[in-house]
Amino acid sequence: MATSSMNSQVLTLDLPHINEQLAEAKSVEIVQWAASTFGSGLVMSTSFGIQAAVMLHLVTRVVPDIPVIWIDTGYLPTETYLFAEELTQRLNLNLQVYQSPMSPARMEALHGRLWEQRDIEALNRYDRIRKVEPMQRALQELGATAWLAGLRRHQTEHRKQLDVVSQQGELYKVLPILTWHSRDVYEYLMKYDLPYHPLFDQGYVTVGDWHSSRPLTADDQDERDTRFHGLKQECGLHLPQSLGEAKSRDSSGL
Repeated sequence: MATSSMNSQVLTLDLPHINEQLAEAKSVEIVQWAASTFGSGLVMSTSFGIQAAVMLHLVTRVVPDIPVIWIDTGYLPTETYLFAEELTQRLNLNLQVYQSPMSPARMEALHGRLWEQRDIEALNRYDRIRKVEPMQRALQELGATAWLAGLRRHQTEHRKQLDVVSQQGELYKVLPILTWHSRDVYEYLMKYDLPYHPLFDQGYVTVGDWHSSRPLTADDQDERDTRFHGLKQECGLHLPQSLGEAKSRDSSGL
C-alpha cells in the first residue's frame, strides 16, 4: 500500500485505494493507520477552537507524544489561551507553538490593522503573515511527512470536496473526523467528559482571532459567516501552499 524512496524517505501512496479502504473505518482506526504509516513524520495541528478537545483526545490516545502544532497569531482571545493551557495540562500535550517572525506591533505599523480594511486581499495578507508562514515553517522544521487535522466536510465549501487522505506536495493530510456531524462531536465530548471552548457558552460556534470572530446570530446563513467578517471561509492554513509560496507572496512582510 505504500513504498518509500531510500534517499528522500517520501512515501508514495495509492490514494484512491487507501481512501476506499478507509471509507468505512472508525476515526481511531484512521489515526492508527496514519501512525503506522508515517511513524515519526506524523504531526497534528490544533487551533484550540470550539471543539478542539475532540481531535486532541482522539489522536493522543493513539500517539501520546505526537507533536501538536499551534499557530499563535498574537490576536487570540484570552479564553483561547486559557483553554489551551487547560487542555495542554490535562492531555499532557507535546505542544509546539509557532508564531510569525513579525510581531503584531510591527505588522500594524507597516500594513495597518489589516482586519479593519474589510478587504479580502488585506485579510489574505494577514493570514499569510500570521498563520500560513508559521505553519509551513513548523511542518518543515518538525520534519513532517503527514499532518492530522480536524476538518469536517460540512464546515466550508472547500472542505466538502476533501478526501480522508490527500497529498499536498510531498506532505500528506489525514482527516480522521471528516465525516462527523455536530452530534458526533457532542457525543464524543460527553463520553469522555471533555470541554468545549469557553466562548461556546457565549454563542460562538467557531472561533479564531478576537477581531475576526463573533457569536452566531439568527441572520447568519452558515456558521462560517461569523468569521472573517463573512468575506471568506478559509484562513489559508488548509489550502494547498508550499513554504516557498508562503514566503514569496509576502516577502515585504517577512
